[in-house]
Amino acid sequence: MLGHGLTLKLHAVASAPGSLSSDVDSRLPGVESFQGPQALQSVSSCSSSAFFNNSTRGSTRSIQKNFKNSTKGSTISIQKNFLSRVETLPGHLACPAGSCDQIAAFGPRAILASDPATDDKVAREFRLEEGLQLRVKVLGASPASPTQVEFQVTNCHFNSLVLYWGLTKDGKRDWFYPSQGIQKYKQGGMQTSFAKVDDVASLTIELWDAKFDAIEFILKDESTNRWFKLNGGNFHVMLPQIQVPISQTQVSIPEELVQVQAYIRWERKGKQLYSPEKEKWEFEEARKELQNEILNGVSIGELYKRLMPHGQQSHKGSAGVARRESKSMLGIQRKKIDFSELINHYPKTNSKPADVTFCSRVFTPLELGAQAIEGADNGSVLQKLSFKLGGNDLMVLVTNSGGNLHVVLASNMSEQLILHWAVSKSSAGEWQIPPDNILPAGSSVLQGSCETPFKEGFAGQSSLQSLEICISDSGFLGIPFVLRSGEQWLNNSGSNFYIPLRQTNVKIVKDLGDGEGTAKWLLDEIANRESDAERSLMHRYNIAVDLTNQAKDEGELALIGILVWMRFMANRQLTWNKNYNVKPREISAAQDRLTDLLQAIFRDQPQHREITRLIMSTVGRGGQGDVGQRIRDEILVLQRKNDCKGGMMEEWHQKLHNNTSPDDVVICQALLDYIENDFKIEYYWKTLNSNGITKKRLASYDRPIVSEPRFRPDLKDGLLHDLRAYLRTLKAVHSGADLESAIAICMGYSAEGEGFMGGVQIHPISGLSVELPKLLRFVVGHVEDKEIIPLLGGLLESRREVRPTLLKHHTRLRDIIFLDLALDSTVRTAIERGLESLTNAQPLDISLVISMVLENLCLSADNNEELVYCLKDWHSILEANKFGGEQWALRAKAVLDRTRLALADRAEHFHEVLQPSAVYLGGLLGVEQWAVDIFTEEMIRAGSAVALSQLLNRLDPILRSIAHLGSWQVISPVEVHGRVVVVGELGEVQDKIYDRPTILVANRVKGEEEIPDGAVAVLTPDMPDVLSHVSVRARNSKVCFATCFDLDILSDLKAKEGRSLRLQPTAADLVYSEIGNTELSEDGMAAPLIDGPPPAIALKKKYFIGKFAVAADEFNSDLVGAKSRNIGFLKEKLPSWIKVPTSVALPFGVFEKVLSEKENKDVAAKVSSLDRLLRQGDLSKLYEIRQIVLELQAPSQLVEELKNKIKISNIPWPEDDGQERWEQAWLAIKKVWASKWNERAYLSTRKASIDHSDLCMAVLVQEIVRADYAFVIHTTNPANGDTSEIYAEVVKGLGETLVGAYSGRALSFVAKKSDLKSIKILGYPSKRFGLFINQSIIFRSDSNGEDLEGYAGAGLYDSVAMDKEEEKVVDYSSDPLVVDCNFQKSILSKIAEAGAAVEELYGFAQDIEGAIKDGELYIVQTRPQM
Repeated sequence: MLGHGLTLKLHAVASAPGSLSSDVDSRLPGVESFQGPQALQSVSSCSSSAFFNNSTRGSTRSIQKNFKNSTKGSTISIQKNFLSRVETLPGHLACPAGSCDQIAAFGPRAILASDPATDDKVAREFRLEEGLQLRVKVLGASPASPTQVEFQVTNCHFNSLVLYWGLTKDGKRDWFYPSQGIQKYKQGGMQTSFAKVDDVASLTIELWDAKFDAIEFILKDESTNRWFKLNGGNFHVMLPQIQVPISQTQVSIPEELVQVQAYIRWERKGKQLYSPEKEKWEFEEARKELQNEILNGVSIGELYKRLMPHGQQSHKGSAGVARRESKSMLGIQRKKIDFSELINHYPKTNSKPADVTFCSRVFTPLELGAQAIEGADNGSVLQKLSFKLGGNDLMVLVTNSGGNLHVVLASNMSEQLILHWAVSKSSAGEWQIPPDNILPAGSSVLQGSCETPFKEGFAGQSSLQSLEICISDSGFLGIPFVLRSGEQWLNNSGSNFYIPLRQTNVKIVKDLGDGEGTAKWLLDEIANRESDAERSLMHRYNIAVDLTNQAKDEGELALIGILVWMRFMANRQLTWNKNYNVKPREISAAQDRLTDLLQAIFRDQPQHREITRLIMSTVGRGGQGDVGQRIRDEILVLQRKNDCKGGMMEEWHQKLHNNTSPDDVVICQALLDYIENDFKIEYYWKTLNSNGITKKRLASYDRPIVSEPRFRPDLKDGLLHDLRAYLRTLKAVHSGADLESAIAICMGYSAEGEGFMGGVQIHPISGLSVELPKLLRFVVGHVEDKEIIPLLGGLLESRREVRPTLLKHHTRLRDIIFLDLALDSTVRTAIERGLESLTNAQPLDISLVISMVLENLCLSADNNEELVYCLKDWHSILEANKFGGEQWALRAKAVLDRTRLALADRAEHFHEVLQPSAVYLGGLLGVEQWAVDIFTEEMIRAGSAVALSQLLNRLDPILRSIAHLGSWQVISPVEVHGRVVVVGELGEVQDKIYDRPTILVANRVKGEEEIPDGAVAVLTPDMPDVLSHVSVRARNSKVCFATCFDLDILSDLKAKEGRSLRLQPTAADLVYSEIGNTELSEDGMAAPLIDGPPPAIALKKKYFIGKFAVAADEFNSDLVGAKSRNIGFLKEKLPSWIKVPTSVALPFGVFEKVLSEKENKDVAAKVSSLDRLLRQGDLSKLYEIRQIVLELQAPSQLVEELKNKIKISNIPWPEDDGQERWEQAWLAIKKVWASKWNERAYLSTRKASIDHSDLCMAVLVQEIVRADYAFVIHTTNPANGDTSEIYAEVVKGLGETLVGAYSGRALSFVAKKSDLKSIKILGYPSKRFGLFINQSIIFRSDSNGEDLEGYAGAGLYDSVAMDKEEEKVVDYSSDPLVVDCNFQKSILSKIAEAGAAVEELYGFAQDIEGAIKDGELYIVQTRPQM
């Protein structure tokens, strides 16, 4: 594209018979913009329809177009050997030193030429502004004539048009030009003026030297100083090479191209088995075909592009993919990327069965009729099968009534059906004519079968048709059949239908439940069709296609049902074949259909990609062309070539012909291991048994394998070669995650492995990254290396390169998915192999491997936002300036803790969505209980999460050692002893009363629970904040509370359940030892149990004093609680740099007043009734009371007074945005009042013997601080009681994540009051979520039951924002509080100074909450530190 609207027309023609011309090359290799003498600025360009053909350097093309010589213009004739080399600088034409001020002068000579416009069909034009056009013709050279380059600008109104140009050769960026007797332009290029006649400016350049590749140029009008360029750079025109006529035999074709062409010929002819002579002939014929193409003008480059698009050489040999890269290649240079690009986040879908569309679907008439039959036979249904007949259905029921079998077939097909059927006695594939006594009326006996017409009606439904067969003979195995409708035959996806008449290994399963948490409708249908699926893998895959089509639009649980079923199949919990002869190509074709459907789901439903990947990993790729049939053909060739036609090999051959399965991959590998280990039979059995194949299983095949392999030693090399090749063929069909076959198929290397076509690159996938082939060759070359870090780098770079193609529509998406699955699987196996080598690794090396495994998980997982942010944190850790120090270890420990939490959530989600389906379907299908119990665990182990968890466990103690953390964080250091009790969650036992001193070992502690009566200690691996509610209550109640980081210690504690221990904690460690029961009862250190209720804490009853709202200057102890009074006090006393939000309040008694209003009398009656039941011990009424309180109506006086007080205090009033905003505010107020009946609060007051009816609730109203950070300060260090230290915790966003049940830790630090600028960070943040909000109002609870002597009631009741907070995953890798030391010190020291200022006002330790917004510090509440 040219500036000033120029359009360039390029023309490549032959100037003499037999000479070859060149395309114009638009690639501009190595050449940047040509700049003018005064650092010319780039000229603008306009849109153009110009078209440039790419050409392969070094190749030639003959374009048979005649082009007449031009009659106008000037010609420059450049003779041989008058050239000197000039170096090219980026962005400039080259200029030799000392010659930059010289001007080129060329003397034109006239040549005959005709107007080129007559050949418009070949010409390409670039149009200029004001109607100008530029045309370029390249006339090819011959030994007797030069190359001519003709330039013509038409409609030209410029009078001083000049061509600036130079020549290139050998594909380099350097410029060459004539030097003898020629002056140069000062910028280093040739300068040639156009000759102008009328409005046409033209010139011609003749080049005699054949060594040049191209001419490069730009144009300039000297009078106006206007430059014309191509997209800001040089025009680049390829020059033809002088050629002489050649014969076919003189054309050399690369052997790899000949091989591919021979493959195509062989494929066209049906891939016959060739003799050596025939192979040689086929190669030579392929060579001749390609030589003829070259003679007809096709270039070698075009042949590569057509036959080998990736330009990679194919290689034969056992690897089957590529030569192994040199071992000196240490690794792949990893690219830096923005990891945020890996995030895929989809809205959460409710997995409850009630939300699954099909759970409430309307049953079809056919299904209703079947239900009627089932009910009539009192549940004696032996088989229930359903089949698809195009868009219609066929239902089959087999029932047992009075010792006779009744087989009922029914269909909703409108055209009449005829059953073409037989019976089988010895095998499912057998057809015998049924005896007369079971033939229904109207049947016709044929040769080897019979036919019976369907009759109108089924179970009272006239729109259906059916027939019934009554069988009294119990000797029949089943009924094979097909259907006929007129002249149309209907079968089961290419095979016969089959009705089993016997139930084998039937397990009576009781109490399966109602299938809660599953797509029950689908699981029931799977169970109904399992007996038909057992016939063969072909049947199973065909049925899976039908059921997956039904499930694909029914949400996550339906697809999980398919996954569980296929996983049970892959784990050999379901029968693969029952006496049914299926050709391998039929199995692979069925796999094709299923994987084609799954790739469509993967493409169209991105929110279900992870589930779809898991399903595909259980299925295998299926056939590529006739790869399934090759399983049969190649075993015959293998036996013939290696003289092994009898014994075990013949048994295996028969098994392969009858019904190939994934077991055959294992059998082939076992044979290879046996041969490689000098024919030692124990290696054969070791491989089989380690993959679940026993002698019993081998003997159970329809074509049993009962012999052991026996081969002649002299056949070793041939057997190894041929079995390795055969293994690739087996994997190509049966293995979805096999790396070698996946690479072979994607990169275009076939997996035949037999015959002279083995390893030929054919049918490669288009559109893949150009970097991918090199990466995959590296992976294959290093896949077995002990040093795994370079391999992991190659694998992950490969997955990155595959990902863009994976996420868009592609005709071969299935193969790309299988390649990605294989790369994913190889990462896992590499880690498992390399764990031992990391035993003594440095923390940075382990951190690097963790980041790589986590990246692999991110590339596979749906809703991976938090995993990606963990990944960003790991890379931030690796790139930190200071390695190995205490602060680095603390930060790495926080990232490690967060990663663990993310993995735990992922495992919990998997268990929640997978296990119910595994339990329900496993029960229906009679799957072994152990396989059901570990189903989810094994699914998790199949991914990267387990390896990642192992790496985290390995790094954790190293980081704790560097950071001097020890194995414990003791939150409440109280020496106690008691009996060990292990619980799942502390919340599950918070209302329990233990009758003896109890040490609770709790797997989960969220942070807002109550500690149950009788508990003297809570030990947990969870990480509640030191200032969380449960932590504060533990310290106030003198309960030992500690987090255990060492999983071995935690396991030991759990193993001591029921025993009595003494706990002796310090601030940084905890020592425990066993004691006897006598010592437990006598030792006074244990917290004594109190006989009878504790002394009651009396609350002063508060009453309504006639005001619905009060301003801050009215706050007193009769109207509001300590929270509101403290805010009023602070606003007047604190220095100006500490901000305090303006406040108003709904005082004590307002709730009771509203409840007593006439419009709320029904609500009051319900609350009173429920409260009576609550006092009788029914805690379930707490929730009901909270819901009833939300029904309160607001008196108009309350609304008016509150609006007035808020307006006077300059707080934005919600109703400014309409009635809906007021309703939001009123709902928030009611929620604060209702929190009086929170479970946690109620249990706490009952435990303290507080009369719940005396508890009154004021509501503090403040404009919410839209915090960047929130903090809590204790002005005395709670961990050690040090009054000289301030302790604080900081979170990102609002403070609810700090005081509420949000997993992970806050940033924590201490500062000496004597030096508040010196901050010591104790721990970095691992909170996973932050809460953020727009401008809003918050309504805070302020009861008369908080901050009492001997009772810590703070935090028991709710504070509610008028608007809903937005929960966001937190990214610490770019958070200045974590990564910017200066910002960190400024903010944290400001928090410490604020804490000291508040404590100084009160004169005693304070518990302070506040926020940071835009660098400003706010205090939102304070109370005495308990």
